[in-house]
Amino acid sequence: MYHIRNRLLAGVAAGFLAVAPLDAQTPDNMLVVAQNIDDIVTIDPASAYEFSSGEYVANTYDTLVRYDATDTTVLAPALATDWQVDAENKAVTFTLRDDVTFHSGNPLRGEDVVGSWKRVVSLDKAPAFILTQLGWTPENIEEMVTADGNTITVRYEGDFAPSFVLNVLAARPASIVDMETVMANEVDGDMGHAWMNRNSAGTGPFSLGTYRPADILSLDANPDYYLGGPAMERVVIQHNPEGATQRLQLEAGDIDMAKNLDPGQIAGLEGVDGVRVETYPQAAVHWVSFNQKTESLTDPAVWEAARYLVDYEGMADGMLKGQMKVHQAFWPDGFPGALTDTPFTYDPEKAKQILADAGVETPISVTMDVISAPTFVEMAQALQASFAQGGINLEIVPGTGAQVITKYRARTHEAMMLYWGPDFMDPHSNAKAFAFNADNSDDKYASTTTWRNAWMPPAEMNEKTMAALSEQDADTRLEMYLELQKATQAEAPFVIMFQAIKQVAMRDTIQGFVNGATSDYVFYRLVEKK
Repeated sequence: MYHIRNRLLAGVAAGFLAVAPLDAQTPDNMLVVAQNIDDIVTIDPASAYEFSSGEYVANTYDTLVRYDATDTTVLAPALATDWQVDAENKAVTFTLRDDVTFHSGNPLRGEDVVGSWKRVVSLDKAPAFILTQLGWTPENIEEMVTADGNTITVRYEGDFAPSFVLNVLAARPASIVDMETVMANEVDGDMGHAWMNRNSAGTGPFSLGTYRPADILSLDANPDYYLGGPAMERVVIQHNPEGATQRLQLEAGDIDMAKNLDPGQIAGLEGVDGVRVETYPQAAVHWVSFNQKTESLTDPAVWEAARYLVDYEGMADGMLKGQMKVHQAFWPDGFPGALTDTPFTYDPEKAKQILADAGVETPISVTMDVISAPTFVEMAQALQASFAQGGINLEIVPGTGAQVITKYRARTHEAMMLYWGPDFMDPHSNAKAFAFNADNSDDKYASTTTWRNAWMPPAEMNEKTMAALSEQDADTRLEMYLELQKATQAEAPFVIMFQAIKQVAMRDTIQGFVNGATSDYVFYRLVEKK
């Protein structure tokens, strides 16, 4: 069994204490946020692939097009003022803004666009596949992407819908970096990667102030931002995984925003003067996966039985109330192409029968990795209790977000309870993650749940995933994604359980905070204190 240890973590400074006087308040020009940020492995946009690092990149870098803070549902101009699509010749031509400078003061150039994307493809870190799926390689990238003054021509390979290509170019790894500054800090051919994990080199509304892993992340306002400088001169995100401490700090006025409160802590804020709670639907789905490198987890009967060993409604209506809803497919509800059917219910007797019919001997003992943070731990303990009723004994292995994710990428886990958010807002993003695996070899790393769980989908599923990607008829394409979701419900070593709902508690003076459906759409630029 896993036992939670209560702990208080240091905040922004020693002066921010949970027992501060009730009239304490943060500076008018500073936003202070308490948040669990220990999932961050890297903050270089060429490699950043975690939720918290996604928020960081969204506030310090820009892409050519993006879903902006003013409307996170509309693809809008960013570093490009306009673009022309030539679907027949598989090309998009962008016109760059001429009034943009990087944090260093260097002007934005076409060479920065080409160099930024070449850097991502050449470094080949976790999110590189988002760009390389356009047919880009280190060898051809300078032919596929060309600059002529402030005109950028982007070519791609594959029969993609133009909307898919634009969504890819709005994704995190497509962020544009100050190549002159980055390459001036290159060490041993790392293209500035080590330096970029300690510094920022973007055009965004904020630049990096201070970053200490699992401690603090502070952002300094960029007064020269092309859309206008932020009202907050500094945003300070203090690492604090303890919801109870966050709540006390918020009530005391030591922080402006608490992002990791559980349902009970949220309920405890009702009626507290000066505090309100905002709710934001999220695209993240939460699931349990089984590594196919573990012999005892390779029988499909184990996966099928596990789907009936989750107390979906009990958890959603109890410990997760207001923060999760039952969702059992890989594409989130609220987006075109989502499967909203929930065919599985908690039924231990049925699970035991499935295992017995398949000749699976029980009990089965499985280690399950989980992020050591509020809600995740409680969810894992609930699963531990319900799985035991069907003959599957889960041993919880807690770790920081970075530890758990690193282990997952190395395929050294047995079972894993985690969450997944789309890399860009197109159903192919999650279909490729949950229903496709090009090569299951250990040396063919892919940022997908299939590869990380060493699962090779049936050939038909692989083929349909790629066929859906190239389907030009929008309605037919969405129908294909519905079919893929049904197929993974029946055939994959995953138990998709919930879709997240983000509840953020904040002082009622805070206005303008934007929390979109994914971490890439969390924006501090418009925040004011009133």
